[in-house]
Amino acid sequence: MTAEPRIGTAQRRARLGRRHLLAPGHATPESVAGVAGVADALVALHATDPASVVLAVLARSDAAAPTVERALHDERALVRMLSMRRTVWVTALDVAPVLQAACTLDVAAVQRRKLVQHIERAGVAEDPAAWLADVEASALRALVARGEATAVELVADEPRLRTRIVVPPDDTPQNMTSRALLVLAADGHIARGRPLGGWTSTQYRWSPTSAWWPGGMPELDPAAAHAELARRWLTAFGPAPVADLKWWTGWTMARTRAALTAVGAVAVDLDGVPGVVLPDDVEPVAQPEPWVALLPGLDPTAMGWQDRGWYLGPHKAALFDRSGNIGPTVWSDGRIVGGWAQRADGTVALRLLEDIGTEATTAVHATAERLAARIGDVRVTPRFRTPLERELTTLP
Repeated sequence: MTAEPRIGTAQRRARLGRRHLLAPGHATPESVAGVAGVADALVALHATDPASVVLAVLARSDAAAPTVERALHDERALVRMLSMRRTVWVTALDVAPVLQAACTLDVAAVQRRKLVQHIERAGVAEDPAAWLADVEASALRALVARGEATAVELVADEPRLRTRIVVPPDDTPQNMTSRALLVLAADGHIARGRPLGGWTSTQYRWSPTSAWWPGGMPELDPAAAHAELARRWLTAFGPAPVADLKWWTGWTMARTRAALTAVGAVAVDLDGVPGVVLPDDVEPVAQPEPWVALLPGLDPTAMGWQDRGWYLGPHKAALFDRSGNIGPTVWSDGRIVGGWAQRADGTVALRLLEDIGTEATTAVHATAERLAARIGDVRVTPRFRTPLERELTTLP
């Protein structure tokens, strides 16, 4: 029998630095195309916390925050959408149909079924599915007529969006507005557009997806989309255990294995852990020059794998909240070595959790000063607070 190729931790960290645009010489330029390039390199940017999108780009690009906003809202080179694990992501327009067919339509089906059940429990209509479809069609017509609108404006146009539904487990009546708009978005009809405030705002206007795709978002064959998403993920995050792709996508194991078979994934040994890699990615990559980075909470690199021991080390308790969300992190040569936080005066406070040497420590502090200058007058509080981040913001 032929032994499986071995790709050790050092090689995984080398790939991370190069392919996640963190090592010297790999950052993208100050342009809308550069911003889209960051999203493309990582498949998508985690966007549950909107500040993470901008900060993730700043860590990997020469682009400033206004360029990220222009890419999202003026040039529409990126789109914000619900997808893997019912999480909000920002991705390039050519990748969005892949995510839609591979993950989002499954999310839409589950959320629609739940909403119909809630409507039925509330006794709103004899045929809750048909009633919901009629409300959605009316709301979409109103949105197309406006071009963009807030949820409040859409409720004014279609008051049934404000219908009270009954939601288990406590059966507390609540408006269905956000749930109905979520289903419309997951089905690919509408998308989150401009925020109501700056780039840290969590409230958005809605736009029809025709604002990004005049002829509608392209529809892909689901099996082909599964394979393409697996290929893109392995390009960015491989090699990795099969379970990591299953977790990241939210797929079943059967679907995960089928997608990996479709792309010809090769079994490899990850320092004693079984993994897979694309067939043309078995050979070693050159080690990048030493690098450091400050990545935001929920950064796609930090949240790219379920098995994080090879880059997280013993630092989980300080850097994650109780729900599994990671806070702002300090990286050195492919591993997490500390955390950071922005204080009320705008300074970026740091704490290294291990000794990384004088040269790397100096580089980390210089990177923190540059980040504070690039953020400027904006104040960023992560949506999910973690123990170390909270501590750093309160220390004198």
